[in-house]
Amino acid sequence: MLNSKKVLGILFAVMFLVMVGFGIIIPVLPFYAEELGASPFELGLLMATYSVMQFIFAPMWGRISDRIGRKPVLMIGIAGLALSFFLLALATQLWMLFAARIIGGLLSAANMPTVTAYVADITSEEDRGKGMGIIGAAVGLGFIFGPAIGGVFSSSNLAIPFYLSGVSSLITFLLVAFVLKESLSEKGMTQEKKRPSLLQAFKTPTANLYVLQWFVSVSLAGLEATFAYFAYDRAGLGTVELGYIFMIMGLAGAIVQGGLVGKMTKKLGEGNVIQIGIIISVIGFTLILFIQNFLTAAIFLTVFGLGNGLIRPSVSSLLTKKAKSGYGQVTGLLSSFDSLGRIIGPPLGGMLYGIAIIMPYVSGIILSVLALGIYYLYTNRTDTMEGQV
Repeated sequence: MLNSKKVLGILFAVMFLVMVGFGIIIPVLPFYAEELGASPFELGLLMATYSVMQFIFAPMWGRISDRIGRKPVLMIGIAGLALSFFLLALATQLWMLFAARIIGGLLSAANMPTVTAYVADITSEEDRGKGMGIIGAAVGLGFIFGPAIGGVFSSSNLAIPFYLSGVSSLITFLLVAFVLKESLSEKGMTQEKKRPSLLQAFKTPTANLYVLQWFVSVSLAGLEATFAYFAYDRAGLGTVELGYIFMIMGLAGAIVQGGLVGKMTKKLGEGNVIQIGIIISVIGFTLILFIQNFLTAAIFLTVFGLGNGLIRPSVSSLLTKKAKSGYGQVTGLLSSFDSLGRIIGPPLGGMLYGIAIIMPYVSGIILSVLALGIYYLYTNRTDTMEGQV
């Protein structure tokens, strides 16, 4: 039996490094693409391509990890990420950027579902929420430090951040190869071959949880795509202030996911924590409408971030508890819905912002309330099915 505390520490380091590598290129890619002749529309397509590939391939990688084990699939995902970063660094034409993003999205779609399934493999149901929260914290912290590193190293040469990301991914690959042990036994892999189909999974009440996560992802992506414009229009905040605001929000979210989620799910249950997270997110969206300066922007966005940070780990934990086995399929599908939210959210947010600057946040409130309604539908369907047994 694997030591879950030690392994969670390794998985935290793996996901932190993966997200640092991913985050390093975020502030650089638009300027890099522009240098190679990308129009704003082509830049949008370049950004969306990665998420589209993740949406398509995350469920596939999750199912493969159920069959052949978590470790080899995770190594494929991280190696794919490293390859895509080096291809980006060496790109001399726009089509090469698209090729690199397609390869990166296709292969790195393996990372999140496999790590999440690994956590489900090694944690008891009681500690599942804590494990999922730790991974969420690693993702959040990686997103904080990555862009900051990218911004610093891009000043002399725009290609340097891509090489840095590639090296970071190679270090992560070695960490997985030599330190991480396989979490599935051969017997476990054999059993997973008898897993239910995706169609069967959608006939169960858990389908509501995937839709709930999609609504949450759409609203978050819409906020992220438009908040810079909103903060400038409302409070005259520039890029430096925005960087600090997102860093404060990210740190608060990471602290909540790394420590509070586990205690809350253990005491209250995942369902109650999901509801609390959605309600706090609604409060955060509402407060954002009243931003006046840096301080209010930082506080109100952090309130939203705290609520949002409670939801994903709790949904992951609840889904894997209901699945009992075949965790890779479950977490792959959840990652796919997350990616779909990131595809739809930014253009929807931008379109709504064009109508009225408050609309992305009003729509965030509406989507969050709908997500809460979807959770109640899930509980009703669950109760009905249990009553029929």
